[in-house]
Amino acid sequence: MRGRKGPALRGSLAFLGDDYAFSAAQIELLRAIEACGSISAAARRVGISYKTAWDRVDAMNNLSDKPLVERTAGGARGGGTRVTEQGLSIARGFEALQDEHREFVERLGARMQSLGDIAEFIRSGSVKTSARNQFRGEVIAINEGAVNAEVSLRIGDDQMLTAIITRDSLATLNLDIGAAAIALVKASWVLLSPDTALKSSARNKLIGNVARIARGAVNSDVTLDLGAGKSIAAVITNESLDALELAEGQLACALFKASSVILMAD
Repeated sequence: MRGRKGPALRGSLAFLGDDYAFSAAQIELLRAIEACGSISAAARRVGISYKTAWDRVDAMNNLSDKPLVERTAGGARGGGTRVTEQGLSIARGFEALQDEHREFVERLGARMQSLGDIAEFIRSGSVKTSARNQFRGEVIAINEGAVNAEVSLRIGDDQMLTAIITRDSLATLNLDIGAAAIALVKASWVLLSPDTALKSSARNKLIGNVARIARGAVNSDVTLDLGAGKSIAAVITNESLDALELAEGQLACALFKASSVILMAD
């Protein structure tokens, strides 16, 4: 009887840089946008929904200091979407790393002798989260109290958000002025208002234009374009959407409490 082959070693590459976090799926989408010039066509090409494509683009832009994908308006073709030079540079670099990674996995696979080797090799330090809104930024202020600490994070040239965390968490994360951190905010925690001058007890208010509205059976997913490649998503009821009379292109503000912001050390 012929000998059975052992399990083949396979691996995927994820690039975690100072300003970016990329996987092959994101690079594939960038290349599709480059080729198609539109999000809808790119989404069809890679086999994902239009909404999922925009979610991935928003996530990439939010975690970058410069936009990787830009919307274009007007012109003979009626506008579309383009990958910036920064985005193309990231795509080229990732693809070069993929080639090196593929050769590495092939060499490593040839040396694997047992499942014990594989178990020893595999270590995953990645963290996945269900929070739709993720912003990378710089800690610009820390105000410590007896129990909690107020941490201010700059996420853009003129955009800032505030988080309330315990002093124990502050020490555990080793946060200090100038440190990099990632702020997570669930879309269901974000309130919307067309009144950008509205005063509320919520510490965080981000202002932008309504970029997209995805209406469901009960709730609607609303995305605000904050400018400079940043965006924030909110999930509100259809009843609230109708009462607020929100429409694409309209100026609105996103409100959320400082206690609703989860911080991660970068």
